[in-house]
Amino acid sequence: MKRFRRPRLRIWQWLLLAPFAIAAFAVLQVLILRVVPPFTSAFMIASDVPVRYDWVPWQRIAPVAGLAMVAAEDQKFPEHWGFDFEAIDKALDHNKRSRRMRGASTISQQTAKNLFLWSGRSYVRKGLEVGYTLLIETFWPKRRVLEMYLNIAQFGPGVYGVEAAAQIYFHKPAARLSRSEAALLAAVLPNPVRLRVDRPSAYVLGRANQIEDQMQALGSDYLADLH
Repeated sequence: MKRFRRPRLRIWQWLLLAPFAIAAFAVLQVLILRVVPPFTSAFMIASDVPVRYDWVPWQRIAPVAGLAMVAAEDQKFPEHWGFDFEAIDKALDHNKRSRRMRGASTISQQTAKNLFLWSGRSYVRKGLEVGYTLLIETFWPKRRVLEMYLNIAQFGPGVYGVEAAAQIYFHKPAARLSRSEAALLAAVLPNPVRLRVDRPSAYVLGRANQIEDQMQALGSDYLADLH
């Protein structure tokens, strides 16, 4: 009797299927993390120091913490779909004229990068960041995006998430953070390794004061309608 062999997929067929498999895997990741807290993140895995990370749900985070991050990082967060094109245009114009590079990443983009990707600059990483940003904006409510960001953002060497930061720097849970403490945490986000919460420089203290002013301008109810 003749044996019938299954036709083997050729290399070009695998190459055609690979993007669909990668996209399906990314969608599955995002759907799962809509309801399940991550046990780690890409940035935590890459950390070269011991990691402190304690996930807390939205209800156990002081509202001023979310407001401080939005005031400092992305004031259009409630309205945009993952990208602030006005900020991108301004950053591109600034970077043409200055050696000091300015970014324009939204909280959604930073969440995508910190959770799924690696640090550094490359077109591949940026392309994946755009893809993951679109996915989380499509499948997650805004509140989930901000909840995730608050829980995985880095606030110091090996310190990830607002709960760990509150416990380490202020000896209290994230639910009891004050406005000034939340602003101080947000002030180190541009570079949480060089900028310190526990030993704030004059620059960090000045930035924290500016963030408090922005929080006041936005109002305590600015994020009340997030869902």
